[in-house]
Amino acid sequence: MLMKTAAQTLAEQLCAVFAQRIRDRLLAPGARLPSVRLCAQQQKVSPSTVVTAYDQLLAQGLIEARRNRGFYVRDVPLAPMDSAREAMISGANEAGADGGSLMLTMPRQRAPLNATALIRGMFHGVSNKPQPGMGVLPKEWLETTFLATAVRRSCSVEALNAFSLQYGEPAGDIGLRRALSTKLAGLAVHAAPEQIITTMGATHALDVVSRTLLRAGDYVMVEEPGWAVEFARLDALGMRILPVPRRADGPDLEVMAKYCEVHKPKLFVSVSVFHNPTGFCLSPSSAYRILQLANQHDFHIVEDDTYSHFAPDHATRLCALDGLQRTIYVAGFAKILAPNWRVGYMAAPKDLAERLLDTKLLSTLTTPALLEKAMAWCIDQGQLRRHAERIRTQLDAARARSVKLALAHGCTFASDPVGLFGWVETGVDTDALSQRMLDEGYLLAPGALFHARRTPSSLMRINFASTQEAQFWKTFARLRDEQLRL
Repeated sequence: MLMKTAAQTLAEQLCAVFAQRIRDRLLAPGARLPSVRLCAQQQKVSPSTVVTAYDQLLAQGLIEARRNRGFYVRDVPLAPMDSAREAMISGANEAGADGGSLMLTMPRQRAPLNATALIRGMFHGVSNKPQPGMGVLPKEWLETTFLATAVRRSCSVEALNAFSLQYGEPAGDIGLRRALSTKLAGLAVHAAPEQIITTMGATHALDVVSRTLLRAGDYVMVEEPGWAVEFARLDALGMRILPVPRRADGPDLEVMAKYCEVHKPKLFVSVSVFHNPTGFCLSPSSAYRILQLANQHDFHIVEDDTYSHFAPDHATRLCALDGLQRTIYVAGFAKILAPNWRVGYMAAPKDLAERLLDTKLLSTLTTPALLEKAMAWCIDQGQLRRHAERIRTQLDAARARSVKLALAHGCTFASDPVGLFGWVETGVDTDALSQRMLDEGYLLAPGALFHARRTPSSLMRINFASTQEAQFWKTFARLRDEQLRL
């Protein structure tokens, strides 16, 4: 709250609020600040106070004024080590650029900080309120008694000495890989333990795949809207992103075919089941045609099945239809069980397994044997399955309440509400709305974050588990209506 009696002027206070958010990456580079008139009405100050605050931000080099367009966040200078890394990435991007002619080709742009704005917000503790933009379940949902039991059973004195005083198995604990092989068979994905490699979470698995199959300047097809971190990660590696519109039954196949003809992409990254953020699931006919394109144009597919624990086993998966020939299956347990255990894995074609393992070893040398053994126990004893069933029941109830509240407060859904996330139409620019909601202690996930090139959007992604309270929706509706009036 801005206080007239404070030691600082109102303009200085307002400048400090925006400056802190920019430095904390809660306002990402390229984000537009509210107009002078809108900001004045929102903060209940005079337009001259806002002009003074924006002038101070300009003087600090934190924002820039664009003629007839408003004020935008500039890229805050990075630490020396990060600056050197940015220079290397930039150089790799320029060396690999050769200017495609297809209209849908992405221009080069700095995406990583847009994604980390949301991640940093998750860890900054905006408030003690439920956070609609979070990508994980509330921690009270994940609390169990069997995790501690699993760790205790895995660390007798003898066992602890055995796997603490030396590196673990390069591909990961064999007990866990056997358990995962059995688990995958239940999804009709048949992978021998030798085809499975454990990782430090699903994101690490995606990174290992990218570093193995791609080089800076390569083209990669990624579904859009899509996971903001994946756009950022590929951009940081110097890849050239080709956004493929995601439809209800799968990716836009005509766009994929054009990309294949013009750019010869090396990889397609897909979330077939409970796609983030739309919740769409792949249809069998679309899956068949995607695999045809992959065979015809010689590219691999990495299938991110992060949300498999929320989805029915019979859902269509590319890896099941392809038999792990051109496909690589990636998943983990952070969403359903233990976010900080960082246990993930990939199942790969036999001829790629050794190459992927080499890349893993270059980045981590090994993986945490204790937690992998504990995870294997959770799977073998049926604890993970029973826990997932309980979470699905809880999530179904939460989703019903959240959808009812969203509709009651004037929102609609751009896709059927299923899974963990809802793709919500708000009717206003959610970039602007997200900053106003932050004043009220709520972190939103605006639609612009889920596009390879950040553009204004009236959509937002909500976490059904964190949007069950009427107070959030009342605050949302009040600020949205204010924005509509202005």
